[in-house]
Amino acid sequence: MNTIDRYDYVIVGGGSAGCVLAARLTENPDTTVMLLEAGPHHAGVAALDRPGTWADLLGGDYDWGYHYAPNPLLDGRAVPIPRGRVLGGSSSINAMLWYRGHPSDYDAWETAGAKGWNYASLLPYFRKAEDWEGGATSLRGSGGPIRITCPSDPHPIALGLLEAAAELGMAVLDDCNGPEIEGAALANLTVDAGHRESTARSYLDPALSRPNLTIRTDATAVGLTFDGDRCTGVRYRHDGRETEVRAVAETLLCAGAIASPHLLLLAGIGDPAQLRKHGVPVRAALPGVGRNLQDHPLLMGVNFRARTSLGRVRDNGGGAILNWRSDASLDLPDLHAFVVQGRHATPEIADRFDVTGDVFAISPGLMRSHSIGELTLRSPDPRVSPCIDPRYLSDPRDRDALVAGLDRVFDLAETTALAALIESPAAPDRRLGRHEAEAFVRASCSTFFHTGGTCAMGAGPDAVVDPDLRVHGVTALRVVDASVIPVLPSCNTNAPVIALAERAADIISGTEGRTS
Repeated sequence: MNTIDRYDYVIVGGGSAGCVLAARLTENPDTTVMLLEAGPHHAGVAALDRPGTWADLLGGDYDWGYHYAPNPLLDGRAVPIPRGRVLGGSSSINAMLWYRGHPSDYDAWETAGAKGWNYASLLPYFRKAEDWEGGATSLRGSGGPIRITCPSDPHPIALGLLEAAAELGMAVLDDCNGPEIEGAALANLTVDAGHRESTARSYLDPALSRPNLTIRTDATAVGLTFDGDRCTGVRYRHDGRETEVRAVAETLLCAGAIASPHLLLLAGIGDPAQLRKHGVPVRAALPGVGRNLQDHPLLMGVNFRARTSLGRVRDNGGGAILNWRSDASLDLPDLHAFVVQGRHATPEIADRFDVTGDVFAISPGLMRSHSIGELTLRSPDPRVSPCIDPRYLSDPRDRDALVAGLDRVFDLAETTALAALIESPAAPDRRLGRHEAEAFVRASCSTFFHTGGTCAMGAGPDAVVDPDLRVHGVTALRVVDASVIPVLPSCNTNAPVIALAERAADIISGTEGRTS
């Protein structure tokens, strides 16, 4: 094994969080950072840059290719869970939606034990990250690294969703990240002049010339190194050889909600019973590693045959979103839908219904799901992916809410605004009764790609990191990514992870409180 130079910080994972940390920590010229990314560099890859064809990236060369465990509640299906394997991580292959959810989503973190993490503490970091096209307000930021825009020429089906919502008496919002979230709005997108704004492009590219930043791509972390209970660095595989890099100050895991807990388990940090089962010596007994796995279930989708050609794909292939309550007694919206400028269907639904030709979708999903899953080891071999199981629909409240979501989509389709665009329903081909709707949910349930919670912040017996993101039971090791989120917010997770990483950079560097 080769050992290379030491760095103050070694960051594992060049994704939504890792690129932010690498850029922010190297603003101090006296701080040295190595960023390890398992995938290739993003520069010059045209496919990563085009907003309208992002879905073609899923399952391809820049995706880890993970699948959730087969789920009997989904007719035994193993749902693919795309994760970016390239600089920028999932911010380089996602749908580019910048949506922050409701303030109470972040207050729930503190309630769950993440002391000091709440909406008030994160709002400055959302604003710090943003270059919002509407300019700075008390809620929005201007001049930050990430350009945030709305569709300038929305697709007719995006406008149709807004008009349909209005016909049903729902609010049409000026800004989905404004003071209210319930209702319809044009999407906020991480798109600048037709180009994707990944964290690699917005944070890392401006920092590439810094002599204190070293980036190694095609470098897969295979283990953590320790001296006693102190994490001293990372072992990684590059060009067929295993190499060790030392972290003088700290090792920062930013590998995401799947790979970060996997690396902890491989290092002997986790549930002792699980570790012993696989012959892994116990370094720190943290039974919460891999537990608390959360994701938002999404129906792919409700498809309609268009009256006329859909024309060219605009923006990210969507352009409008809608939030509403599955039950009027709820305090906040739990359902979320977006439009798709084309078909949106699982293979099982596509086999059952005709979704060829000019078809578009309104796809509802659940942003306040109750089902909780788990990530566990399959093998002590780092090349063997873990078992990842969100246990979709294991809480029947989730099934009931998704069934209600189907009904609301058909309500929208019957408005004057959308009826003018729809020739007929395609998949399903009519409004469904309860039994049929439950079957459709089982066959079409997929993922919003919002895996989180597997290294949750807190102080209880299942907490993995403390509110400074330090791993309990060891030293010089932190986790900074979606895995530390104790309660998944009711939104896309790219914006929350970036805000979390912005704050983490200040915590690590000791500069928190200086962000305006």
